[in-house]
Amino acid sequence: MDIRLEDIVQMRKPHPCGSLLWEITRVGADVKIKCKGCGRVVMLDRPVFEKRVRKIVERKEGALEDE
Repeated sequence: MDIRLEDIVQMRKPHPCGSLLWEITRVGADVKIKCKGCGRVVMLDRPVFEKRVRKIVERKEGALEDE
C-alpha cells in the first residue's frame, strides 16, 4: 500500500469520538496515525494498519514520494 506522511485515511471502524478520518504522522514498520476528531495518537503495526484502512481520502500535495 502506498501511504505517505500527512495523508488523510478513512478507517473501517469509527473512533469512539465518532471520527473515521486519521492523519498519518509516521510511516515505517509501524504507522502512527492521529485522529482528526479528538487528536488521539495511535501506533499500529503496518500489516494491522493496512487491514484496518478503508481508503486514502486526501493526499498531501508536494509530499515526497518513495522512488
